[in-house]
Amino acid sequence: MNKYPKYKPSGISWIGDIPEGWDVKKIQPYIREKKNKNFNNAETNVLSLSYGRIIRKRDINAGLTPQDFATYQIVDNGNIILRLTDLQNDHKSLRTGLVKERGIITSAYVCIEPKEFFTSEYLHLLLHTYDVLKVFYSMGDGLRQSMSYSDVAKLSAIIPPLPEQKQIVKYLNKKVSLIDTFIAKQRWQIELLNEQKQALVAHVVTRGLNSDAKFKDSGISWIGDIPEGWDVKKIQPYIREKKNKNFNNAETNVLSLSYGRIIRKRDINAGLTPQDFATYQIVDNGNIILRLTDLQNDHKSLRTGLVKERGIITSAYVCIEPKEFFTSEYLHLLLHTYDVLKVFYSMGDGLRQSMSYSDVAKLSAIIPPLPEQKQIVEYLDKKTKKINSLIENINRQIELLQEYKQRLIADVVTGKVNVQNVKID
Repeated sequence: MNKYPKYKPSGISWIGDIPEGWDVKKIQPYIREKKNKNFNNAETNVLSLSYGRIIRKRDINAGLTPQDFATYQIVDNGNIILRLTDLQNDHKSLRTGLVKERGIITSAYVCIEPKEFFTSEYLHLLLHTYDVLKVFYSMGDGLRQSMSYSDVAKLSAIIPPLPEQKQIVKYLNKKVSLIDTFIAKQRWQIELLNEQKQALVAHVVTRGLNSDAKFKDSGISWIGDIPEGWDVKKIQPYIREKKNKNFNNAETNVLSLSYGRIIRKRDINAGLTPQDFATYQIVDNGNIILRLTDLQNDHKSLRTGLVKERGIITSAYVCIEPKEFFTSEYLHLLLHTYDVLKVFYSMGDGLRQSMSYSDVAKLSAIIPPLPEQKQIVEYLDKKTKKINSLIENINRQIELLQEYKQRLIADVVTGKVNVQNVKID
């Protein structure tokens, strides 16, 4: 990559040297804060900041009324949005976005626009770079460690000449688009692999491994035919609910249900006190966890997990274990299949459309002989490990591409790389 002919110190520790022809100035004279309230709901196009992009909000009715949108702010093409709250708890989210259409967005966000010496596109890339370099996190204060416009105005900014800003934006738009297109293809590949895995699990769990077996009607509409030697029974006599409170904080290994897996929770202090963990429930290896709340708003999450170590988990989850006729591993796979087939969503009721253990106990279950259950579990364990390994490799490629993209943006925006003579189709 080309360098500029000469560099000079920027005086900004996180930037280092910059091209000799660039300026370093306090940003305040060159930007203004926009505060344009959405009085009388004049605008109805609701926008959201998501993964560093300003997008149209899909579900605008979740918990909001038209009156709520009157408190939103109106934003326009070229405005820059900054989410500068909760800095101490979230070091991963991208906190800046460039508006590309008129609409409204929560007034909790800071909205700015350039006055002179900046194009909106370059200023956004510069603030995005400050975000990626974690500059904001050292500036926030208060209980939520937040920043305001007055904090942003104190920043020093590097200012290339306007023609160079436009070339930088043009170059990065092209390069970032190529990278994002490749990442999207990789994510699509992950979706296909996950669909393949779910279909494999559902097929084997409900139809077994013997392709020559004779089949019979299960009597369960979402299952269909099952092998002739399998039983269909109400599940209630063969499971029990576990309710083992964590009195006196006897257990400290905090677990969480994440993407269908029970994992150790990393940040156990986020908003919680030791007293909170006394309300958690103790779970053991072989227990099955079901998250059966908020069914109407979340049709994507995997709601079941198999516990593999003793620990504690929120009591908002249902915890069950098999009594007989089931191995824990097969029962988990069966309930996971019910989850994937969206069985739970047709059963919940109430304001949050939730289910309880008594609802689970009403389910009909298919029960293969125990030897077949063990064979099914062993077979699927091997097959899903291979698929998961492929998914992990693709995810790692995506992480590396994301890191490369952020590094490229930072290097070009701060003048570490000279793109002025690069031809862009």
